[in-house]
Amino acid sequence: MTIADLVNPLNLMISVFFVVPFIATVVVMPYLIQRLKENNIVAKDMYKADQPDIAVNGGIIILLISLLSLSVISLFYCNYILPANYVIIMVVTLFALFGILDDMINIGRPAKLILLYYCSYSLISCATVTLVYLPFIGTVDLGIFYLQLILPLYVPVVANLVNMHSGFNGLAPGLSLIVLITLILKTIVNAEIMDILFIVCLTGSLAAYWLFEKYPARIFWGNIGALSVGAAIGATIVIEGFIFSGFVMLIPHVVNFLLYVYWRLHTKRYPIAKFGKIREDGTLEVPNPLTLKWVLPYFFPMTERQGVTVMYALTGIFCFIGFMIPG
Repeated sequence: MTIADLVNPLNLMISVFFVVPFIATVVVMPYLIQRLKENNIVAKDMYKADQPDIAVNGGIIILLISLLSLSVISLFYCNYILPANYVIIMVVTLFALFGILDDMINIGRPAKLILLYYCSYSLISCATVTLVYLPFIGTVDLGIFYLQLILPLYVPVVANLVNMHSGFNGLAPGLSLIVLITLILKTIVNAEIMDILFIVCLTGSLAAYWLFEKYPARIFWGNIGALSVGAAIGATIVIEGFIFSGFVMLIPHVVNFLLYVYWRLHTKRYPIAKFGKIREDGTLEVPNPLTLKWVLPYFFPMTERQGVTVMYALTGIFCFIGFMIPG
């Protein structure tokens, strides 16, 4: 890639959609953390010896900065923002609102499945094709099955996978950032980036937010962050038609879910435990190897930071593979 390629108008425009929310988030985050702590919106960091109180529900700032940035930037680039962006905004916002509701009341699983299905239902309007690439088979037209089942279900499934694969400082936001950057690069290669400029804004804000949740965390993003960013990942995958390659990128998240299912089926042998402990030497003491982040710490002495780094590397490998898959 030459210098001329880096500074061409399209790449410069994409950079604006990333950099503006990044800078805005960096500026706003210290104030947000202070305000959340003042209002006692905090949670214990269970993997620290003194279990400090950490500000929580910081994911709201990712959404708000993304929306604000897109609206400001659109004053200069309004002709480039395609209607699909506004559909994605609606879906991500609905998932964020659902995250707030889920924090307030305990919604049953059947109701949650139905509500999240319809939260992503509007994405059907953005599906211009129903062709899906399948390995060893090629491109297959799934027709109405894709529109009415795969597309609206894919997003809530991804959002919940993101929500489940968490627990360490910076784990879920960092993994989501790796996946989103890969999806954006894959979309640029396919010359369809105008469909997801809002996602570029959200990724810029997420990148800045991650700096505050990475070890040692100053804030946690809560359900609102996990569900909204997870919805953004799912929406990008279905709009761009990366059904199989997106699945490959999320294989570590899927494995984490399958380990959890096995755990729930064997609770007599492995009692339910939400958190592990921290030993005097700073290494993790986890109750079992039945969530992905606990597998290596269960068998080998490992600190929280080392465990997160391994998870980043694992997702990075699968994202590279997913990037290389046609789609």
